[in-house]
Amino acid sequence: MSGSLWLKPGATRDSLPQIPRQRDTEAGADPAPPGLPARNPYGSGPRPEAAALAPSGTAPAVAALVCPVPPPAGHLAPDPLDELADRLDALAATAVHPDEIAAILESDGMTDDHIRLVYGRADSFALAEDLYARTERRHPAPEPTAAGPWHTGLAACLLRGVVFALPGLAYVLGAPLLAGPGRYGLPPGTVPLFAGAVTGWVWNQALAHRAYTWLGLGDRAAAVRALVTGAPAGALAGAAVAVAAAGPGERPAAVFGAGQALYLAAATVLLVLGRERALLVALSPLAGAVPAFRYDLPEPLRVALLLLSLAATTGFAALVLRPHRPGGLARGRGGPPLARSLPYGLFGLGSGLLVLYAGADAVIALTLSMGPAEWLLHRFRAAGLARLRLLTTADEFRRAVTGALAGCLGGYLAVLLVLTVAAALLWPGAAAVSAPRIASLLLVGAVLWLGLLLQAYGAVASASVVCLLAAAAQGLAQAFAPAAGPLAAGAAAAALCVLTRVLLVRPTAHRV
Repeated sequence: MSGSLWLKPGATRDSLPQIPRQRDTEAGADPAPPGLPARNPYGSGPRPEAAALAPSGTAPAVAALVCPVPPPAGHLAPDPLDELADRLDALAATAVHPDEIAAILESDGMTDDHIRLVYGRADSFALAEDLYARTERRHPAPEPTAAGPWHTGLAACLLRGVVFALPGLAYVLGAPLLAGPGRYGLPPGTVPLFAGAVTGWVWNQALAHRAYTWLGLGDRAAAVRALVTGAPAGALAGAAVAVAAAGPGERPAAVFGAGQALYLAAATVLLVLGRERALLVALSPLAGAVPAFRYDLPEPLRVALLLLSLAATTGFAALVLRPHRPGGLARGRGGPPLARSLPYGLFGLGSGLLVLYAGADAVIALTLSMGPAEWLLHRFRAAGLARLRLLTTADEFRRAVTGALAGCLGGYLAVLLVLTVAAALLWPGAAAVSAPRIASLLLVGAVLWLGLLLQAYGAVASASVVCLLAAAAQGLAQAFAPAAGPLAAGAAAAALCVLTRVLLVRPTAHRV
């Protein structure tokens, strides 16, 4: 705000009784009668006429207090609330609930004692209700969609969905590297791949949050600094965990896991800095895995395609970061606390585990659906901002946001359903399409989309807890009661629906 709303009280701290004042409701009040100077409201200085009417021997300054001259007939003292209403007119006219005005008053330091002394109201909420009642609602027309802060093109989001899904072809090419004995009832080579992937998800989700925070603050150089130091560290951590988790006969899988860790770090750099097209070019050699669905490709060709894609991804990331080496940069601000990025890493862990439990064909459908999911997230945020400008009451806003939430979630689940059926029909060895399986996958999709939505609004801690609990329940169900898997996903989806409904129907949640 351009100026403070806090009017400092006088030097005395004694409590004064509330004195009701009459408002100057007549906009065109008559001037002072002839023979008297202009009226000075609330006695801001004694008038000479007051001293003339005082008892003899009384000082002029005291005389104005002893025998004040009553205001001329037809004149009412002005209400200071009128002046405050004029000053807050633009803010109060766009509010959809008095609590928004109360938050503005409190954030500017206006205390209840000051409100009782100056405005004769009990507290900031009572004062906000008066301001809300006397101000006409004047919501500006919504900006064009292209100019909105949360507008994004569908093509860009679909591109990101393809980029998310293409790395799955690497596992088709690398299948011969995963041969060997299996452990814990899992397929061969799964343990080192799983350990390295989990490490990469946690690290890179937290790193991406930190870099995006810098970008949101307008400091791209600081975001690049975070990626320069964080991406190599994440690649080393993921590779080390994959190698350490490898058992006898799983060394090729450990090497594959180390390459996976390097790819995750490089892809994080390119995605955060908006180089999706470069990443798509780098992943194009993986399209050579399509013939592998039917034919047995030579192992050297498989390894060459994997190495070519990995080298291209790493090279593009290095080119993006090359002008920003740590030694040549000035130290920036301290930035957000590291602990603030931890919930984002935990959310990456929980959502990644849920996707893995769904199966290979479901992984393809879920990763491809992330592009439309991102677009629908942007659409929901843009819709919330538009309704914040248009609607005049909190009830109307609550109903409109609930409808937008249901529409976006339903649209995402419809896209996921189509992709699930297509992946089940095209992916070799996919599980048969059945109503329980589709229902379970749609519940997992609802958990992921609602969790991403809460994360976008800053409620990442709640989303992380629910996703981690759902992933743990899914793991237990896989081991002991496979039929209970959909129940865990359904409970998580219901919990996130309630959280989203409670948090996002408030107008203050959509302020940017």
